[in-house]
Amino acid sequence: MATPVESTSSTSGTGKDPRGFSGLDESQLEKSILRRGLATAAEIDACKTRRTKMAGQDTEFSKSLLEIMVESRVLTRSQMVRLLQEAGETTKKFQIPGYQVISKIGKGSMGVVYKARQISVDRVVAIKILLDSLAQNKEFIKRFEREAKIAARLSHNNIVNAIDAGEVDGHYFFVMEYVEGDTIKDRLDKQKTFDEKEALRIVLAVAEALKHAHSRGLIHRDVKPENVILTREGGIKLADLGLARITDDEKWGLSEAGMAIGTPYYISPEQVRGQTNIDIRADIYSLGATLYHMVTGRVPYSGETPNEVMRKHVDPNVAIVPPDHLNTTLSGGLGMIVETMMAKNREHRYQSPDDLILDLKCLQRDESPMIAGQKLDALQGLAEGDVDGSFEGGSYGAATEGQMIEMASYVNNRNVIIAAMATLLLVSVITNVILVVAQ
Repeated sequence: MATPVESTSSTSGTGKDPRGFSGLDESQLEKSILRRGLATAAEIDACKTRRTKMAGQDTEFSKSLLEIMVESRVLTRSQMVRLLQEAGETTKKFQIPGYQVISKIGKGSMGVVYKARQISVDRVVAIKILLDSLAQNKEFIKRFEREAKIAARLSHNNIVNAIDAGEVDGHYFFVMEYVEGDTIKDRLDKQKTFDEKEALRIVLAVAEALKHAHSRGLIHRDVKPENVILTREGGIKLADLGLARITDDEKWGLSEAGMAIGTPYYISPEQVRGQTNIDIRADIYSLGATLYHMVTGRVPYSGETPNEVMRKHVDPNVAIVPPDHLNTTLSGGLGMIVETMMAKNREHRYQSPDDLILDLKCLQRDESPMIAGQKLDALQGLAEGDVDGSFEGGSYGAATEGQMIEMASYVNNRNVIIAAMATLLLVSVITNVILVVAQ
């Protein structure tokens, strides 16, 4: 998971600047250069191209971009030293009392994540720091703090847990459990699909995490391969609550009305439409899309643009190719589960993580899925006009065998009563006719 940070060489080419600084974030230096008007974007790009060419010619090449800019007379040497010094001062501001920063792990759309040590208990943690550019905006600060508070609601073995949050010298931070391992995406990027047994184990763990979140009134809204970590010990952790939402927060929902929030390849149809009443079934859909990708090596819907992909999630005339058709080693039961998870009409999906967990465990025992099988039978019946889909408030497909027997008995009794009433009515009419004639 770690994202290497390119080191910056000093004037002597030893890999450290005069202040002993190393590991600079080059993109921040570029922004500083542009902001101060020391060089244009075109000049920076030209120096980058030159550095790439020189590195290709010499395997031991180690000059930094700043050194190339000095050699190209885009910057002076004194300007380079001053930039390094200022960058060193900026980095010092990221020190948080009680924590010792070890290294940078990666960078996302909202923040930079560092590996650090919590000094009081001597344990390794991860610290997410809101980007400086966003820390000037109250709305982004609010979102960042909200993510920390939402994470604090959760405590589960299959969720990356929150530890602390706060603000130091204008820097907003969020401390969380440090997890070493690869993500599902890392594995897929290496063109390694998951066999059915392993996929079931992982998805079952994520379903348990969603069940916990659901019990706390939360939805994740961004379940995808990149947000599921496979630990070195064999554990599974659902990460990144940046898009998570409290289910019953109507004000929050209305503020996002019409917005397609999620990741195009894994987003649910209701999220694409920007509906405000999103619930746990959206996460079940996204987990289904993730499972599909895991076992087939391809996303459920592809397209040249994000809009084209999202349109396919919504379009009832565009169906996924069953996963067991793409990967013939998969069982038909897995295909049934995926198709139920990814039903475009959420009334036809699993209605809760408990339902999904039940079917996943059935498959682990080499048994046919109970609920997915019922739903497919019910949908087939609806297509043929044989059953009324309004049972149990429109969720007939989720009825148990006993409920369906009870319903059949009710329908039979109703038909007998209607027939009896019709006979009585007919007798009454005939009697009235005879009386009229007799008069």
